[in-house]
Amino acid sequence: MSAHADTHAHDDHGHHHKETFVTKYIFSQDHKMIAKQYLITGTIMGVIGVLMSLMFRMQIAWPEEPNVLFEALLGKWAPDGVMDADIYLALVTIHGTIMVFFVLTAGLSGTFSNLLIPLQIGARDMASGFLNMVSYWLFFVSSVVMVISLFVEAGPAAAGWTIYPPLSAVELAQGGSGMGMTLWLVSMAIFIASSLLGSLNYIVTVINLRTKGMSMTRLPLTIWAFFVTAVIGVISFPVLLSAALLLIMDRSFGTSFFLSDIFIQGEVLHYQGGSPVLFEHLFWFLGHPEVYIVLLPALGITSEIIATNSRKPIFGYRAMVMSILAIAFLSTIVWGHHMFISGMNPFLGSVFTFTTLLIAIPSAVKAFNYITTLWKGNLQMNPAMLFSIGLVSTFITGGLTGIILGDSALDINVHDTYFVVAHFHLVMGISALYGMFAGIYHWFPKMYGRMLNKNLGYLHFWVTAICAYGVFFPMHFIGMAGLPRRYYTNSNFPLFDDTANANVVITMFAVVGGIFQLVFLYNFFSSIFFGKKAVQNPWRSNTLEWTAPVEHFHGNWEGEIPHVYRWAYDYSKPGHDEDFVPQNVPMKEGEEELHH
Repeated sequence: MSAHADTHAHDDHGHHHKETFVTKYIFSQDHKMIAKQYLITGTIMGVIGVLMSLMFRMQIAWPEEPNVLFEALLGKWAPDGVMDADIYLALVTIHGTIMVFFVLTAGLSGTFSNLLIPLQIGARDMASGFLNMVSYWLFFVSSVVMVISLFVEAGPAAAGWTIYPPLSAVELAQGGSGMGMTLWLVSMAIFIASSLLGSLNYIVTVINLRTKGMSMTRLPLTIWAFFVTAVIGVISFPVLLSAALLLIMDRSFGTSFFLSDIFIQGEVLHYQGGSPVLFEHLFWFLGHPEVYIVLLPALGITSEIIATNSRKPIFGYRAMVMSILAIAFLSTIVWGHHMFISGMNPFLGSVFTFTTLLIAIPSAVKAFNYITTLWKGNLQMNPAMLFSIGLVSTFITGGLTGIILGDSALDINVHDTYFVVAHFHLVMGISALYGMFAGIYHWFPKMYGRMLNKNLGYLHFWVTAICAYGVFFPMHFIGMAGLPRRYYTNSNFPLFDDTANANVVITMFAVVGGIFQLVFLYNFFSSIFFGKKAVQNPWRSNTLEWTAPVEHFHGNWEGEIPHVYRWAYDYSKPGHDEDFVPQNVPMKEGEEELHH
């Protein structure tokens, strides 16, 4: 069967020599080009998301003070440069949506699953190039719809990124509950379709198209992470789609799945019988696995980079695979910890506390294995390695606060405060971004055939790392002081006067960190054209993608696809002249295959 597939792939490769500009760069079916499309689109969305966060941080630091930037960017929403309360919530809503779905999900899964799955398993392309192209274009359309929703006259969606009813279900509730909310739901429905098509493609490719000798136990940990992430996506994304469709029906067709006994300005609306808590269940059934849909690819990328740059085999390969599978399973049975104060039965709360604390075990396995791989390694401190080590740091610090939030008794005190914001930004936002940056620095030579500027990479890492902790570390303390999130000003409450200075410090770090991302953008776009030309295997790495030629063509390898004879982590193996042994190098006589 594989011989048949290979011949077919050869024929296929022949068809793609004469490509027009449109088939090569726009409607491309080549997984490498689609990966670049995801990365560039995700980067543009990231710039929008970060800009929003800087605007609402300035509002919290200096409430009621006129700001020229607000007047220029927000127009009627910032009369005389003072931000309107409604637009503050809208900025928080769209920032969260863009960063979680359009930057981290698409930037990690869309970019790196597309780039690496065929290259690292030894395949010519994805199982279906056409579906792959369709999934990118659905993602692009959903991004455009989300950006268009910012320009609706009544304002963009403003119910928080979790869009709880009734704010999101009753059009009369506020300006952002009208057309802006409808566009948000349409955008997310298209995004989920894109995500499902992509995930199914990744799963089928990993199962069916591995090259000869590439057993599941020889797969790099990156592929395990992308594969399991795709499985989680297929299980949980349809649930959010159902929630979005039911919400559209509540908004437009008079049903009441999520609505019951609503009064607006003394007037009784005709809804009855629904439950907003049902929406919370449906949303968080995706929402918590979503954390790992974002985080697992970043952890997989980190495994690959830490092993390569420690010049050591990854410690505990099988334990790492088992921890990925355990995280995937547990992530689907912990969603209730987001709802401890929604009137949940205390016994059910204790069940969710138990399953939530269990997830700390496979997470700790990963952290220990990273540290043990680094221990006594011959460390190559390039920017990719620094971002990977940064990820291990934020994964641990963010994970520790998760133990508090996962406990139903302790969560009550800090629920919906800045403590929660600090926790999930460190563990999900910053950790995933570090994984994404690490991946870009490591695989940029594979994507563009050129090297990024290393010194700019060091500058980017250190400023980003200091500013990330500068922003989110103090948030734990103002959260424990009781400061609620999503308030556009805290000046009305004398109780919170003491936190005002902390908010100014946080905002200063956020602004510096945000501006320094321009260093990365400059490095990225200038290196595409003017970077130093890359050699075929710049990091002296073992995985198959570095055996493919530097110049891209549809099909990845000239002639036969390489066969695999060993796992991906034979670094510094005794009996070999070099400190790396690529997977396509046959075993010597009497050589033992490692798999610890």
